[in-house]
Amino acid sequence: MALVPHDGGVDRASLADFLRRRREALRPDDVGLPPGVRRRTAGLRREEVAALTGMSADYYARLEQQRGPQPSEQVLTALARGLRLSLDERDHLFRIAGHGTPSRARRSEHVPPGVVRVLDRLFDTPAQVVTDLGVTVLQNRLAVALLGDQTAYEGPARSAFHRWFTADPRERALRAEAEHAAQSRAWAADLRAATSRGVPGAQALVERLLAESAEFAEVWARHEVATHTGQRKTLVHPELGAVDLDCQVLHTEDRGLRLLVFTATPGTPDAERLELLAVVGNQFSS
Repeated sequence: MALVPHDGGVDRASLADFLRRRREALRPDDVGLPPGVRRRTAGLRREEVAALTGMSADYYARLEQQRGPQPSEQVLTALARGLRLSLDERDHLFRIAGHGTPSRARRSEHVPPGVVRVLDRLFDTPAQVVTDLGVTVLQNRLAVALLGDQTAYEGPARSAFHRWFTADPRERALRAEAEHAAQSRAWAADLRAATSRGVPGAQALVERLLAESAEFAEVWARHEVATHTGQRKTLVHPELGAVDLDCQVLHTEDRGLRLLVFTATPGTPDAERLELLAVVGNQFSS
């Protein structure tokens, strides 16, 4: 049966049906939620999908009831992640919502469902997904509590590389001052590796930073190249103070995305500080 576009090219009936069926196909443990009680079906509730995607329950309900506005590309991206859609499912969602499909270039910011499931199961340690240009696309609750909401930036500031070398005080405050010089060299080397691999947008970011940051120009001239694979670092939290953590880095198959997992040595004061993050919550946000 042919799709029938409506306002703004949206096929509201297909959009509502697709969202409902994908929601009902997910179990709570698929997205890191407890099973709960008095659940009439195995699928997720509308309010749970809304919480996973960062939108109001009323807005999401209207989409399923064929009476919402045309979703923006940002909303659709959030829905694709929240509903754990594959690339084919994501592209279908964009089409029936009246938008062109996002590029499937090697450096897509689409987070594979398997990576999202891993993130969902990391309840007691901070973790986040970043691109090879330093853009954070997904964080768990403890990562937000530790580092602030790094997904909220717009424009060039989405890249941690850009924030660091343009001396964004929030970015600089995350690292112990004694590690600033080493961090600058590490990220310049990482960015050079990205340009060498031909990562889309890497050369433009380099040119922007050369024009805006004398510090970047200095470390870039060293011609160091290395892909970030993890390191021990001291992060500074406004409530907990300095925390020494190991940052483990896992790459997706195309190496376009990285899962960063922050852990502390068991039995140390640093491990106790991480446990306190659950109490401190998300008081620290950008």
